[in-house]
Amino acid sequence: MTPVVTARADTDTWFRRYRRTAAPRLRLVGFPHAGGTAQLFHGWPPLLPPDVELLAVRYPGRQDRLAEPCVESMDELADRIADALTDRLDLPLVFFGHSMGSSVAYEVAVRLEARHGTGPVRLLVSGRAAPHHAKRSGLHDTDDDTLIAGIRSLGDLGSEAFDIPELRELLLPPLRADYRLIETYRPAAPVPVRAPITAYVGTEDHGCVREDVLAWAELTTSGEFSLRAFDGDHFYLVPREGELLAELGRRLADVGGPAPAAKTHLTVPV
Repeated sequence: MTPVVTARADTDTWFRRYRRTAAPRLRLVGFPHAGGTAQLFHGWPPLLPPDVELLAVRYPGRQDRLAEPCVESMDELADRIADALTDRLDLPLVFFGHSMGSSVAYEVAVRLEARHGTGPVRLLVSGRAAPHHAKRSGLHDTDDDTLIAGIRSLGDLGSEAFDIPELRELLLPPLRADYRLIETYRPAAPVPVRAPITAYVGTEDHGCVREDVLAWAELTTSGEFSLRAFDGDHFYLVPREGELLAELGRRLADVGGPAPAAKTHLTVPV
């Protein structure tokens, strides 16, 4: 089934909205990686349960927001996305973030809980160490070639675009801005959220040290944390999209049901 993209004027700026039903049970909000776009999630709707609506976050400074300045501060970005979600709290929310998007999703969750007393019912983080354990590479202060080489070392996700001068000129400013945002972000005392947290990693993602990813367990008061590994590098979620979405479907099935028992669960690569 081809996903249908619908419009909503007040929040269209921040989200690309995919929906396949007039009566969604919950909203899944996807937060892309550094330099990434909402396009990361374009193949997800047909693989999700039919009553799950997908909102893919659209960061400024790229694609159809190209004319807008990039955001280089985590506080500003999380504040603005939380504001845009204010009128979307009528249904349960689940956040999925990849790489930088994991930290952005976490910070938006913190803000929603503080401002509205409610936030996502699950926080799904991918390819990222917990914010208080993340290492800084300093790539945002390097020259263009070094920055691109650093991105390519993570895995191949359309990196050939940097070999085309016209595309390189468009892609580098948001990429550098995002790296400045994430590399200058390090909360000294991160606030735990109420949502259970599930972390996903690629088995060959050498930037995700196991102990640093497990530290996400410290950022939930629910007592529920789990870690799931998939074969692949930092961008495992592209070749493993079907398997990841099957996992997410199972994870979303009990949203709105009884509260899960407290547990920490680790799973082996698939």
